[in-house]
This record gives sequence, structure tokens and C-alpha cells, in this order.
Amino acid sequence: MLRLQAAMNTKVDQNWIRAAYPYLRAVVIEASEAMEHHGWKWWKKQHCDLAQLQMELVDIWHFLLSEVLLREQGNQDMAAASLFAHLEHDSTAVLDIDGNHFQLQQMDLLQKLQLLIATAALNRVEIGLFTLILEDCQMNWTQLYRQYVGKNVLNFFRQDHGYKEGTYQKIWHGREDNEHLVELINSLPEQADDFPERLYQALKKHYPA
Repeated sequence: MLRLQAAMNTKVDQNWIRAAYPYLRAVVIEASEAMEHHGWKWWKKQHCDLAQLQMELVDIWHFLLSEVLLREQGNQDMAAASLFAHLEHDSTAVLDIDGNHFQLQQMDLLQKLQLLIATAALNRVEIGLFTLILEDCQMNWTQLYRQYVGKNVLNFFRQDHGYKEGTYQKIWHGREDNEHLVELINSLPEQADDFPERLYQALKKHYPA
């Protein structure tokens, strides 16, 4: 995933390391969108869209990977070591922020997403917290990997079809491309060795001319 993310960042900007984009700011925004898909407004009836909520977590993971890569100046081996260190040592019981102790196991999903926003705003990468959010969204790391590869392909597809120039159509046939992506991922064999290539071609077939 680090290799794919580095390739995506390079496609967007070959000098992405020097540019030092605020990837954790993007985490703040994506986590807010995840809360919208979950539903948080107590004054109106809302339904949790689990598929789109999971896709927002995939987007968050893109930016967490990018931040870890940036901190290691693009060195993928060092970034991988950093991630594994986080996974091994991050506490999933208590998170300390400015003397405040957050008991993660006692928090619901919305509270954890709000805490993820807070830690990202404080320039912190909290993999343990993200792991618990994954579990709350009925995902494991293998499922995250599959959806990550899918979204990575979509991001390449967007760039190839004018995303940076502003000519890409994000709404197809009345629905966002993310929604089409979920359907196409589920339509392809799980163990297909050429999964990225087949998914790219499926997106190309469905994208309006």
C-alpha cells in the first residue's frame, strides 16, 4: 500500500515530498465526511450508509499513509517500519491528549471519529485509534487492503481523465463515482491477480463518454 500511495502522490505531483502537503488536514475533512455518512444529526432521521462510511476510511488511510511516507522523506522501508511500530505499540485502551485521558473502548464510533479529527488537527498519527474505527465499521485489514487498492485505481482513473484540470465528471448517471466503485469492486473475483487492471477497465467502461 505504501508503494501504491507513493506512486499516486508522484502522479499528482512529482515534487510531493518537497511540497509537504498537509495530509493530516485531509484526514480531518475525510473523517468529517465519514460522520456525515454515519449520521450524527439528532434533530432529523438519518440512516448509516456503511459502504460509503467504509470508503471514507479508505480515503483516510490514503492520507495517513502519505503522512507517514512524508515524515520518512518517501523512504518506503522506513515508513513501513514506522507503521508496524505504531501497530505494535499504540495503545488501544487509553489515548492521552493534553492531560485528558480518553477511554477508547468506552467510546462509540462517532466519538472515535471526532477524536481522530482532533488528533489529526494536532498533527498526530494514531494508528491504534484508526484500528478501532475500522473494527467499528466492520472492516479488518485485509478488507481495507482490497478497498484501498480499488480506491487507488479510481484515483489513477480520475487523474487520467482530467481530475487535476477540472474536467473529470465525478457524478455518473446520477451517482458519485465512489458509489459505482463499490459495486464494481464487489462484482470482480476477490483473488483475481489482475484485479487493479480489471477494475480500471470496468471504470472506463462505465464512465460516460
